[in-house]
Amino acid sequence: MSKDYVKISEVNAENWYECCLLEISNEQRNYIEPNAISIAQSKFEQTLRPYVIYFEEKVVGFLMFNSVKEELDGYWIYRIMIDKHFQGKGIGKAATKLMISEIAKLPNAQKIIVGYQPENKGAHNLYRSMGFEDHGNRFGKEMAVIKYLNE
Repeated sequence: MSKDYVKISEVNAENWYECCLLEISNEQRNYIEPNAISIAQSKFEQTLRPYVIYFEEKVVGFLMFNSVKEELDGYWIYRIMIDKHFQGKGIGKAATKLMISEIAKLPNAQKIIVGYQPENKGAHNLYRSMGFEDHGNRFGKEMAVIKYLNE
């Protein structure tokens, strides 16, 4: 799969509904909010940036990050999901790289942080493969891993 087939675009009037129809696998249901809830959240928390993930011009996923720094003095990834029919193709990794590029443009971007439940092996493997490190930070049930930019 060529990463050129993956792109991200801000959620808008043309793509939000299709994004809400995407499905995750049954094993992932305990780990992620439905896209409709995340999109609604972004309308009330104005600093959140929701994006649709495209693969070969088709809506296949969703991601969202905060455009202001939060805990641990970094920018947080809030969501990343790939429709169950498109998982295992490297789309999530390609989209995460694109998201990191967007976050890196934010003011004084030095750290990107993502929290997930430790038993979520898919998230664990994705973030570890992209250079996120566990420094023992925990928020409730979630572990928070950090990727340092400019290393």
